[in-house]
Amino acid sequence: MVEGQRFAAFLFDMDGTLLNSIASAERVWARWAARHGLDVEAFLQTIHGVRSVETVRRQNLPGVDPEREAAAITQAEIDDVEGVIAIEGAKAFLATLPAERWAIVTSAPRALAERRMAAAGLDFPPLVITAEDIAHGKPAPDCYLLAAQRLGVRPQDCLVFEDAPAGIAAGEAAAARVVVISATHAHPMQTPHRVLADYLQVAVDINEQGLALVQA
Repeated sequence: MVEGQRFAAFLFDMDGTLLNSIASAERVWARWAARHGLDVEAFLQTIHGVRSVETVRRQNLPGVDPEREAAAITQAEIDDVEGVIAIEGAKAFLATLPAERWAIVTSAPRALAERRMAAAGLDFPPLVITAEDIAHGKPAPDCYLLAAQRLGVRPQDCLVFEDAPAGIAAGEAAAARVVVISATHAHPMQTPHRVLADYLQVAVDINEQGLALVQA
């Protein structure tokens, strides 16, 4: 349980956590997988929460340049944001947070993050850690460690909001506390962490000791 515990900052994954981009992402990736003769249905289960270049690299496709393919996929995702929507309650929840006390930590490149946040009607915070900012993507903790450093807080004093196994593992490896947002989950996830369907059931209490989740 994390309700009532005080944190120095809140760190949010983007896709599946603040917004739902599954339809858009799966349209783009399904076309790519079909072109390369992959089992599309099985492949789509592997794309969430990690950087595109790492998804491509894992396929070990002969003659395929992962960096070039990832760049093309990112552009296709930027061009197709139909159906990208905010998770329920996310916009109002974020509006209550002090700008210097939260960040987005996403596996998406910055241009794609900007496009999807705009499509979902969500504002960009001052600090956004993206795929370009780190050498090792989720499940490595680098992105969350960097976000904490840039906010001037300890990672163990942060609350991470995540939805995918790779991101949850990254938050754990950074020694942060984790909350799982299940809005886009087709099936219940087995996790020891607090699970929230969306942001409608929680609010934020702010004082000089930090930020705390409370029941709305």
